[in-house]
Amino acid sequence: MNKSFVRESDREEDESDAGLPAEPSGALPLGSKNYMTGEGHARLRAEFEQLLKIERPELVQVVSWAAGNGDRSENGDYIYGKKRLREIDRRLRYLAKRLESAVVVEPRQQENVEQVFFGARVTIVDADGVETTIQIVGVDETEINAGRISWISPLARALLKARLGDLVRFQSPAGLREIEIVEIRYD
Repeated sequence: MNKSFVRESDREEDESDAGLPAEPSGALPLGSKNYMTGEGHARLRAEFEQLLKIERPELVQVVSWAAGNGDRSENGDYIYGKKRLREIDRRLRYLAKRLESAVVVEPRQQENVEQVFFGARVTIVDADGVETTIQIVGVDETEINAGRISWISPLARALLKARLGDLVRFQSPAGLREIEIVEIRYD
């Protein structure tokens, strides 16, 4: 049957990708580089390799097997498999772009260890005396629960270039806060 009669899209992805969540924005300020620690770069590379060399080939086999079972319209393995393949392919494209644009910075090679720069582990104390250690990392490595914050976050921007003992003010969701830097490490 001619496609003009069934109103099918030329691209199968158009309709089925519409409901899928978008990739993390990872929005970098205009003109800035995609800085990343070596550790973060290795994690993204490992995810890319896992998807490309293990998950995708296994899924292609399942979809191929399911396609051979006849009617695809009610074939759950086929329908889910095709959807998952599109998700994997989209993630692979995203990871490839991020890895290609990455500028790897090794914190251990920082020469000026007296100031806070990208990759630093900074221990801070807030007004209530609560001590917290955070590491300033790339946007693709951010993991708040593990203490890794993006270098473009308000806290990280306030900390950059600060020194041991400095009182730093920054705007948080809870309002203006003041913290003191009690330790700077590059490990």
